[in-house]
Amino acid sequence: MKNPWKIYDDLLAAVPADVTVKECLAGLSWFLVRSLGTGVAMRPRELDEPVRGAGGIAGMKVRELAERVKCWSNYDAAMGLAAINSVLNTQQQAQANCGVLLNECANEDVFNHLQDQLRGKKVAVVGHFHNLERLAPVCELSILERIPQKGDFPDPACEYILREQDFVIMTATTLINKTMPRLLELSRGARIVVAGPTTPLHPVMFEHGIEMLGGLIVDDEPRAWKAVGEGGREVLFSSGARMVKVTRGA
Repeated sequence: MKNPWKIYDDLLAAVPADVTVKECLAGLSWFLVRSLGTGVAMRPRELDEPVRGAGGIAGMKVRELAERVKCWSNYDAAMGLAAINSVLNTQQQAQANCGVLLNECANEDVFNHLQDQLRGKKVAVVGHFHNLERLAPVCELSILERIPQKGDFPDPACEYILREQDFVIMTATTLINKTMPRLLELSRGARIVVAGPTTPLHPVMFEHGIEMLGGLIVDDEPRAWKAVGEGGREVLFSSGARMVKVTRGA
């Protein structure tokens, strides 16, 4: 494997050095960081630990907080990725970096967007996304999950399954738990999609073999912060945020 930190370093290089964190929120399901915009990262479910530096995160340089994405503490890494997304996943930056016009994007997830392309294909999904079972009738579906539900494969099965797929769709939380570099290597023969609100929307991701990004842009910050602050999960998608797809070469 080439340098597994390369994708992290590439994302950090896209974070400006002079931007400051305005505020952050550690909700029950999501971490939010506000700087140029609001960045989202899924709160890790595998543990429950204090957020390092709580009470002093607002006012930090975004780059300093973003560097936590390389920490082995999943809470630190999630907060770091939310910081990265706070400067990349904004309407202005998504348009400048990826050509995304928010008012022209269908507000749907990658599974609906790709359904016709997935039909009859071998599809592995890393992470048990909400309502994922809707894909089962249209493709040969394998779900890999760190906390498996009935019918899921445990995540070590990636070593056996991913090489055989037509499509691999992985949650961006694999950046948080440091499995993404290996998953990308195993998935080289497949069309690779990285999806979920944690996904950084930046073309540097395409340099690592990824074909499509499905992420989130918060376009109504007060509604989104209220929903997350009150403990919401799926409600975030209908409360001030829009799902956005970016394709390599588009």
